[in-house]
Amino acid sequence: MSYQTIKTRQEGPALIIELNRPERRNAISEQMMDEIISVCHDMEDRKDVSALILSGGDKYFSAGADLTEAFQVSSAQQGRRYFSHWHRLNDTLEQSSKPVIAAIEGFCMTGGLELALAADLRVAGESATFAITSARIGTVAGAGGTQRLPRVVGLSNALDMLFSAEPIDSREALRIGLINRRVGDGEALGTAVSLANHYATRAPLSLAFVKRAVHRGMQMDLASAIEFETMLVTTVYGTADKAEGISAFLEKRAAKFTGE
Repeated sequence: MSYQTIKTRQEGPALIIELNRPERRNAISEQMMDEIISVCHDMEDRKDVSALILSGGDKYFSAGADLTEAFQVSSAQQGRRYFSHWHRLNDTLEQSSKPVIAAIEGFCMTGGLELALAADLRVAGESATFAITSARIGTVAGAGGTQRLPRVVGLSNALDMLFSAEPIDSREALRIGLINRRVGDGEALGTAVSLANHYATRAPLSLAFVKRAVHRGMQMDLASAIEFETMLVTTVYGTADKAEGISAFLEKRAAKFTGE
């Protein structure tokens, strides 16, 4: 399928979704949201794709939301419609059965960071910078930034970023847990592809269930989360991949998983 605001390509088991609005520094428009959602849905049943990678290219990830659209939001009704679109986008990433990795070079600002926060992992070049700048223009992050950021970096670190509305560098981002890997400039995408290659050796159902257990469990009390985990584990124990994985371990050979 042809897209206007993103580019897609497959490298081995990784499906790369590259934000492609260079004239707007990859500002995220509603059309871009729809196109990313479409790709994620199309990839859901692809057994040759083990992970999705979000990239902004070599120079920057994203300047944030497309303000020409955001500025048109002037009522509560318009706001609910607009931000519901953002929520559908981020929910699609979180609910994908495949690991989602954000490969970040350069600046990753406000809506761009909120998009990256919906990924499961974030890999960044050493010159990458991160910020949610809503307080500078009298708004509040509305694409999940006030909720996902503290879940990733902790309450105090999140409030520090949200209050200051100033960029932090990749070293600080790694220290507070905002990113999982800090690599040389230009190496974020390659590192993300390497992670996807590694994940391709693991059982797809295991990865999908782990992702669901973590994301849903973090929204529950501990007892409910453990019960949910047990339900998922019980389900996995009835799969062909579980039987293959244990047999391969006992026979000292590489497992051949089928996702069944």
